[in-house]
Amino acid sequence: MIGELLELMGNASFWIAVLRIATPLILGTLGVLLCERAGVLNLGIEGIMVAGAFAGWLAVYQGAPLWWGVAAAAGTGAVFGLLHALLTVGLALSQHVAGLGITLLATALSYFSYRVSFPKVTSPPTITPFQAMDWLPVPLLNTQTPLTLLALLLVPAIGYLLYRTPAGLALRMVGENPQAAESQGISVARTRTVAIVCGSALMGVAGSFLTLSAFNAFFFNMVNGRGWICVALVVFASWRPGKALLGALLFAFFDALQLRLQQSGAAAEALALPYQFYLMLPYILSIVALVVVARKAAYPQALMKPYIKGER
Repeated sequence: MIGELLELMGNASFWIAVLRIATPLILGTLGVLLCERAGVLNLGIEGIMVAGAFAGWLAVYQGAPLWWGVAAAAGTGAVFGLLHALLTVGLALSQHVAGLGITLLATALSYFSYRVSFPKVTSPPTITPFQAMDWLPVPLLNTQTPLTLLALLLVPAIGYLLYRTPAGLALRMVGENPQAAESQGISVARTRTVAIVCGSALMGVAGSFLTLSAFNAFFFNMVNGRGWICVALVVFASWRPGKALLGALLFAFFDALQLRLQQSGAAAEALALPYQFYLMLPYILSIVALVVVARKAAYPQALMKPYIKGER
């Protein structure tokens, strides 16, 4: 059994699957991280990913180039992010309630729009998705699509933004001590709004990966809880982009492993376990890792605390 597992993990196709599964998690986690670094919890990610998946796919289905589809997904995410900012920053409403409301609204609108646009179809219409970057002389990456490369490049880019630029310092200050930020002439409302809009745009792109790269169609429940995983991964990463990448890869590793174990007849027969065990395996292992790491996590001090100018 151990030998079979080692052979499985020594297969290049296994690591290709890990990187593919991790891509939407990387994009979504970076989006949540931007929001939370500014002090705002965005539980709208699950619905924003659904809306981004649908908007990107529909744009391409209507004849737009693939990158225009990605832009449509990002724009859709940004619109829902702006709504979330209006509710949580402008009106100082509960971030939990507003986020869940965004998830319900975005998901329902996407499903309703799909039904209206395709009232008589029995199977989802398909598009031609992104193709593998076989021209890239880098193992593992040359079997992935451009959105995976984009996700990997965004990790150091956002890390540089947060820790090497005045804008990143302002964003982190707003998430730690908005009163001090305001005293330095930083607009807390504007900074938080920009962070939420940009983070939500990344969530929309994360959703578009599913319809424009991983699959070639939109179908219900395709996001399948990935948004909630991204929220947990931010805590696992201690709100740092580099650790967010590692967390996404760790969950993707467990997910790819359970898929391979289900497909391996010898392994399944040796363990004599129902397939539901394999389905919950990545979540169990991720929760264990989250519990171990989260106890030492230093969260932004103003996270989930509405700020009203002039109040102490």
